[in-house]
Amino acid sequence: MHADASPFFIGPHRFDAPDDDVGPTLDRRYNLRPMPGERLLGRHRLLVAGYLLGPSEVRRRWQLPEPVAVTVTDQRICWVGSGSQLSLVADGTHQARPPARLNGLMSGQIRWQWPSRLELPTSAPDAPAQLLIVCDALRTIQQPALALSGTTAEVVALARQVRRAVAMFRLNRPQLVDLSAQERDVLLLRAGPGLLAGDTRVTLPGSLPVEFHSRDDYYRSRPDPTSWGGLAGGAASGHR
Repeated sequence: MHADASPFFIGPHRFDAPDDDVGPTLDRRYNLRPMPGERLLGRHRLLVAGYLLGPSEVRRRWQLPEPVAVTVTDQRICWVGSGSQLSLVADGTHQARPPARLNGLMSGQIRWQWPSRLELPTSAPDAPAQLLIVCDALRTIQQPALALSGTTAEVVALARQVRRAVAMFRLNRPQLVDLSAQERDVLLLRAGPGLLAGDTRVTLPGSLPVEFHSRDDYYRSRPDPTSWGGLAGGAASGHR
């Protein structure tokens, strides 16, 4: 695994862009440096965490303790955090990860060919709102999900932004995956400006599957604090 891969514990399937194994490229201020032709859509500052969703349980596998910079483009979502530790969650106990390089700078991204749905779980009145970006995985019914949390207004706006960006990305790239006429109609609806009022779970047709970095991630029931490498997550990101 490349040194600055995301602690999202998934890797892109072979359909992804060839440069994806090196992670997001950052500028001198540690902001995402867009690729040629990539269009910036918005910037946010939110809490991030990684989940693994199963048929009967939801497990949080990692979280960052402080808000991070989140950038949305017409091709992906990228986050960059300057915290010195990655907090792993196991049996309700936070395990502090050793400081990473460059003062613990970490980053991660999800390209728009991956998400299979968006979820806006109901939160307690005094708790931050949360958006789950959920992907389908190969050879398992477990689904990795990136959670982004903040104020209700910002999270709802982000969900709409991501939904429209994913839909337009897939509609404009017919070579990525074969879409049925019905799937195209759904994506056209998703690409619209409306809020889709009342929808807390939005499907995104045409998604490509991801795969875990390590086969152990398919079978391990919980993170192993003594084996950082087995989480496939872990790593610092540098600007290049």
